[in-house]
Amino acid sequence: QVQLVESGGGLVQAGGSLRLSCAASGRTLYAMGWFRQAPGKEREFVAAITSGGTSTYYADSVKGRFTISRNNGQNTVYLQMNSLKPEDTAVYYCAGKSMRVNPSTVLQIGSYYDYWGQGTQVTVSS
Repeated sequence: QVQLVESGGGLVQAGGSLRLSCAASGRTLYAMGWFRQAPGKEREFVAAITSGGTSTYYADSVKGRFTISRNNGQNTVYLQMNSLKPEDTAVYYCAGKSMRVNPSTVLQIGSYYDYWGQGTQVTVSS
């Protein structure tokens, strides 16, 4: 059984930065992604990365500010978040996909993932 454990959330002022980490145990995953859910809103896609970092995907709302990366040897994915805005406040969830999918653009859809972490809170104050 795969377990995903997120870390790195917290409280930061607008314009600041945070780095989220997600460590996967149990097996090597083909793709890993980040989603977020703000109070009263539906869960939304943030970013995703395939094995070896071959392909990356970002939501339009975070392009140019967030960077997803992956350490395959440690089966860990990172989300570097810069220029944070109050609207980035949410619980951030790590997700893992075990098998290759085609096209990989579907990794922007939460239902394609097999595993989920418990979430880490990110709060951006104005």
